[in-house]
Formats: sequence, structure tokens, C-alpha cells
Amino acid sequence: MKRISIALATAALTVAPLALTTTTAEAAAPKKPAMYKNCTALNKVYPHGVGRAKAVDKTSGKRVTNFKRSTKAYKKAMSHNKGLDRDKDGIACEKR
Repeated sequence: MKRISIALATAALTVAPLALTTTTAEAAAPKKPAMYKNCTALNKVYPHGVGRAKAVDKTSGKRVTNFKRSTKAYKKAMSHNKGLDRDKDGIACEKR
């Protein structure tokens, strides 16, 4: 009886660390970056668009000035979809 109990206890100790390693590896997995498939998806995060820090809206009418100014966020959005800044003014998905 004692031999069986010792064998079960040893088996339980060797299985437990494996379970902890698996959950730790899953928790440490990097998160996927946000994807901006189109301007609708980007405008959910940045309602008036996102542009480079010193960008100026190219338009013949009133210029958009209330977009999020962040070169880092602009580059991230453009890395997912180059078509977000169709007029190439440094502002992706600008909206009034």
C-alpha cells in the first residue's frame, strides 16, 4: 500500500509543474496589434482620424484640425493598411 501511495504522490508532483508551465506560456504570449481594415474601424478608436504630429489637412474647404496628433499611432495605422491616407496629407481617415 505504501509503495502505491508514494508512486501516486510522485506522479502528482511531476504533473503539476507541467500544468503551471503551460498556463504561464499562454499568459506570456504577445497580444496581436490592433487591425485597421478600413476607416470605419480606425474611426472607432480615433473619431476624427489620426495624423502625424505636424500634419495639415489638404482640402479646398475648411481644414480638419481635431484629429489625434500622434506620429506613432499614424505609422501603426498605416503599417496595417496603406489605403487609410488616400490624399497622402499625413492624416489617416480625417473626418469633421
